[in-house]
Amino acid sequence: MNLAHRWLCRSDGWKRNVETRILPWVLDGVDLGADVLEVGPGPGVTTDLLRTRVPRLTCVEIDPASADSLARRMAGLNVRVLHQDAAAMSFPNATFDGAVCFTMLHHVPSAALQDRLLSEVARVLRPGGVFAGVDSRYSRSFRLLHLFDTMVVVDPRTFPARLEAAGFTGIQVDLDSRAFRFRARRS
Repeated sequence: MNLAHRWLCRSDGWKRNVETRILPWVLDGVDLGADVLEVGPGPGVTTDLLRTRVPRLTCVEIDPASADSLARRMAGLNVRVLHQDAAAMSFPNATFDGAVCFTMLHHVPSAALQDRLLSEVARVLRPGGVFAGVDSRYSRSFRLLHLFDTMVVVDPRTFPARLEAAGFTGIQVDLDSRAFRFRARRS
């Protein structure tokens, strides 16, 4: 992420937005289970809120500095943080009850790698496990925030077919003016 984006993702305004708008919208009516995977937590704003909702949370973060910082901050809590690529996770099949990702898919540098990540999440979920998340829709301000940064926007119209190809069923995608949320179950 570029410097402006890193600053924004650590800001009090973003934390309030995650707590009051994003997490409630994404997790409304969703039972993640006891053992949950969070993909791409970045600085861990979502992790701070998720860890109070589930007994065990495992975070997979590709950026080594972010993973190290979050692991230190979560030491002694119900959170395990690993520096891994979510498109090639080291977990056995059917490890987790649920999985989440929040506003991170557009940072995966290609649609092919995004699809690989989706397949990996399906692989590490137990049958029937839920995968829920959110990502941003394209706008000029979103593009400006990502200058000199990775931004491969996910098209919510084609996302259900991509989730199905990765091994998910019961797919639901909902739009708002700036983002889309999704829910799906591992078949």
